[in-house]
Amino acid sequence: MLTEAAARSAQLIISLMCLLSLSACGTTYLLQAAQGQWQLMRKRQPIERVVADAGTDAALKLRLQLVQDARDFATTALQLPDNRSYRSYAVLDRPYVVWNVVAAPEFSLQPKRWCFPITGCIAYRGYFREQNARRYADTLQRQGYDVLVAGVAAYSTLGRFADPVLDTMMRYGDLDLVGTIFHELAHQLLYVKHDSEFNEAFAMTVEQEGLARWLAARGRSAELAAYQQRRAQQQDMMRLFDHGRTGLATLYSTTAAQPVAQRREAKQQKMEEITATVRSYQQQHGVRSGYDAWLQAGLNNAHLVSIGTYFECVPGFQKLLAEHEGDLPAFYEAARALGRGPDAARRALCRASQL
Repeated sequence: MLTEAAARSAQLIISLMCLLSLSACGTTYLLQAAQGQWQLMRKRQPIERVVADAGTDAALKLRLQLVQDARDFATTALQLPDNRSYRSYAVLDRPYVVWNVVAAPEFSLQPKRWCFPITGCIAYRGYFREQNARRYADTLQRQGYDVLVAGVAAYSTLGRFADPVLDTMMRYGDLDLVGTIFHELAHQLLYVKHDSEFNEAFAMTVEQEGLARWLAARGRSAELAAYQQRRAQQQDMMRLFDHGRTGLATLYSTTAAQPVAQRREAKQQKMEEITATVRSYQQQHGVRSGYDAWLQAGLNNAHLVSIGTYFECVPGFQKLLAEHEGDLPAFYEAARALGRGPDAARRALCRASQL
């Protein structure tokens, strides 16, 4: 039975989760979101306590000490929020914290969006249980949408709660773990309602720049060079996906009057072309895309929408950072100004070409 204080906290979570991106105000969805967030919060322990505990596995202690280092660097060197987020640890004993559903119409690359009071309209919807996410995805698929269900190891409540580091994040390598902390804190620094593409690309840019600076500050020059090479290769592959999305958008608009069967055949051919182009690049450079499972299963609009949400606007943010000569506070302020401005200005940023 909940204490009075716990009951008040639970009610606060229920009220806030109705406003956050992981829930809608429908009763069933709201309850699963509130329950999931409440359980996560109850499992938090201060990282200092976990590290000091003699029973904590030595390997976990090292990873959490890495987290502490990254968290301090985020505040002192990257000027990211200095708060209680990512200073605690929670064990969930499952592969992901949430499973996001992404959807797009059969012949469109405009994502389905779900709208909430605080976050505005966003291009994904999250569930704390995989079976619930897949059940909802099946419903959307029956309605004619292309769908994707993707497990997520971390997320941000935009500073509304003190977000913990999760055991789901421990599956990451060191750089991905550090980068995820920078990424999620970037969401707390700047968030624009109704613009998932702007928000995710801003956080990706902060993550990438933060990682480069973190490696440089620790004198890990060989790792920095390897990381920068991987970034350049990733950017090349994102351009290939972007080119594919552009071709598909043209296909969808120019074949709108054609029979559905004919449009489906043309769409499938284009998806196979995109897959072949990315795989050719991978083979040529000996790299992985990070989306090999999607390529193997067969791309659909939801896959391409998801990639675009995170990466389409990154070149524009990189250009903005360069224009401010790497001055992060000036870059943040310029990004905030864009966030306060008209949609057209943010779209222009997202259309910016490579540096």
